Amino acid sequence: MTIKKHVKLGLSALALSVSLNAMAAEDPIKVGILHSLSGTMAISETVLKDTVEMLIEKQNAEGGVLGRQLEAVVVDPASNWPLFAEKARELLAKEEVDVIFGNWTSVSRKSVLPVVEELNGLLFYPVQYEGEESSENVFYTGAAPNQQAIPAVNYLMNEIGVERWVLAGTDYVYPRTTNKILETYLMDMGVAKEDIMINYTPFGHSDWQNIVSDIKSFGSAGKKTAVVSTINGDANVPFYRELGNQGISASDIPVVAFSVGEQELSGIDTGPLVGHLAAWNYFMSVDSDANYDFIDQWVAHTGDEEAVTNDPMEAHYIGFNMYVEAVKKAGTTDVDAVKDAIIGVSVPNLTGGYAAMMPNHHITKPVLIGEIQDNGQFSVVWETPSTVAGDAWSDYLPGSRDLIADWRKPLFCGTFNTVTGKCGASAGQMAAEEAE
Repeated sequence: MTIKKHVKLGLSALALSVSLNAMAAEDPIKVGILHSLSGTMAISETVLKDTVEMLIEKQNAEGGVLGRQLEAVVVDPASNWPLFAEKARELLAKEEVDVIFGNWTSVSRKSVLPVVEELNGLLFYPVQYEGEESSENVFYTGAAPNQQAIPAVNYLMNEIGVERWVLAGTDYVYPRTTNKILETYLMDMGVAKEDIMINYTPFGHSDWQNIVSDIKSFGSAGKKTAVVSTINGDANVPFYRELGNQGISASDIPVVAFSVGEQELSGIDTGPLVGHLAAWNYFMSVDSDANYDFIDQWVAHTGDEEAVTNDPMEAHYIGFNMYVEAVKKAGTTDVDAVKDAIIGVSVPNLTGGYAAMMPNHHITKPVLIGEIQDNGQFSVVWETPSTVAGDAWSDYLPGSRDLIADWRKPLFCGTFNTVTGKCGASAGQMAAEEAE
């Protein structure tokens, strides 16, 4: 072969390589959105789908990531927990998305967990939850119990003088586990078992007359009583309406909610609810430049001057920006490279500070207690002096207090037992066993 032919073949190979690299650079980064757009959870989850789409649009307008545009791939798991797993598999195996932002309820997340671990996907989960989990494939940008439930109870106990406790929740894993933690914590703090009332109702529950009557009766024993609510979805609307119907005001029996924010309040008359509380890590009323910019962006995106923002939206804002920074840091969307790169990444939150991704795949967050106002917003009445790092495993459950999670090598484990020195089953394996 002549030198001329060698040069020609070499140039052809180089041109092909450049062409393939250009094509790869032009391929979009596919972002899966796994939120219920119908069914009982649509009241809370639809805006989260819209939030991710807004963040993608903004990132694309800024040039994308690594020279690539981002493309949303939206599915509707329809508040159907097994369907979440099917849709997650569709996103990862068929659509070949690079990352998923999704889920609200813990039962939906646990449905998805084995799939995400099996197919080595990335899931950013934006909602407060019960803890007791850490997966190498999941990043928990909502609050763990030590970032919401425990501080809320401390506020009620220390600032309001609550002595009797109603733990009211929807009947699934998040309320049951959170209330198990709270019951243990309250009893450790000296609360008698007879001063704790626990009640569960199904998703979409609408007839609250008898339950609210029981709460009213429980609160008439001469001790200051409060409701700690882990009621989820559209059941909150008739619950709060019935509180008003029976004349239960915040000065009588305050309710602190963990799953009621600005979005849920936008559907009801908040007049009778003024003074009731919610514990979150963000409120729309927070005074910060970052928050005002986010609200302006959201109003422009929706075309609705009355559009509200809420805590899980901020969690997606944080998670999305953490993902972008991790991809830039890794120089690739490769899942394993992003998992390694994201630990330690710090991005602005909307309250004026920063959120950092910890080795247990939970983030640092401030804790805020807000009081419902008659305009459907919250006035912050208490907050932590600094951010709090999320605990994957609770100190108040016997099977958990010896466990830690650390996804840095060489430990690289979500269930490391500090007593035995051994790593337990993965989060996906545990979720699959619980489902059997």
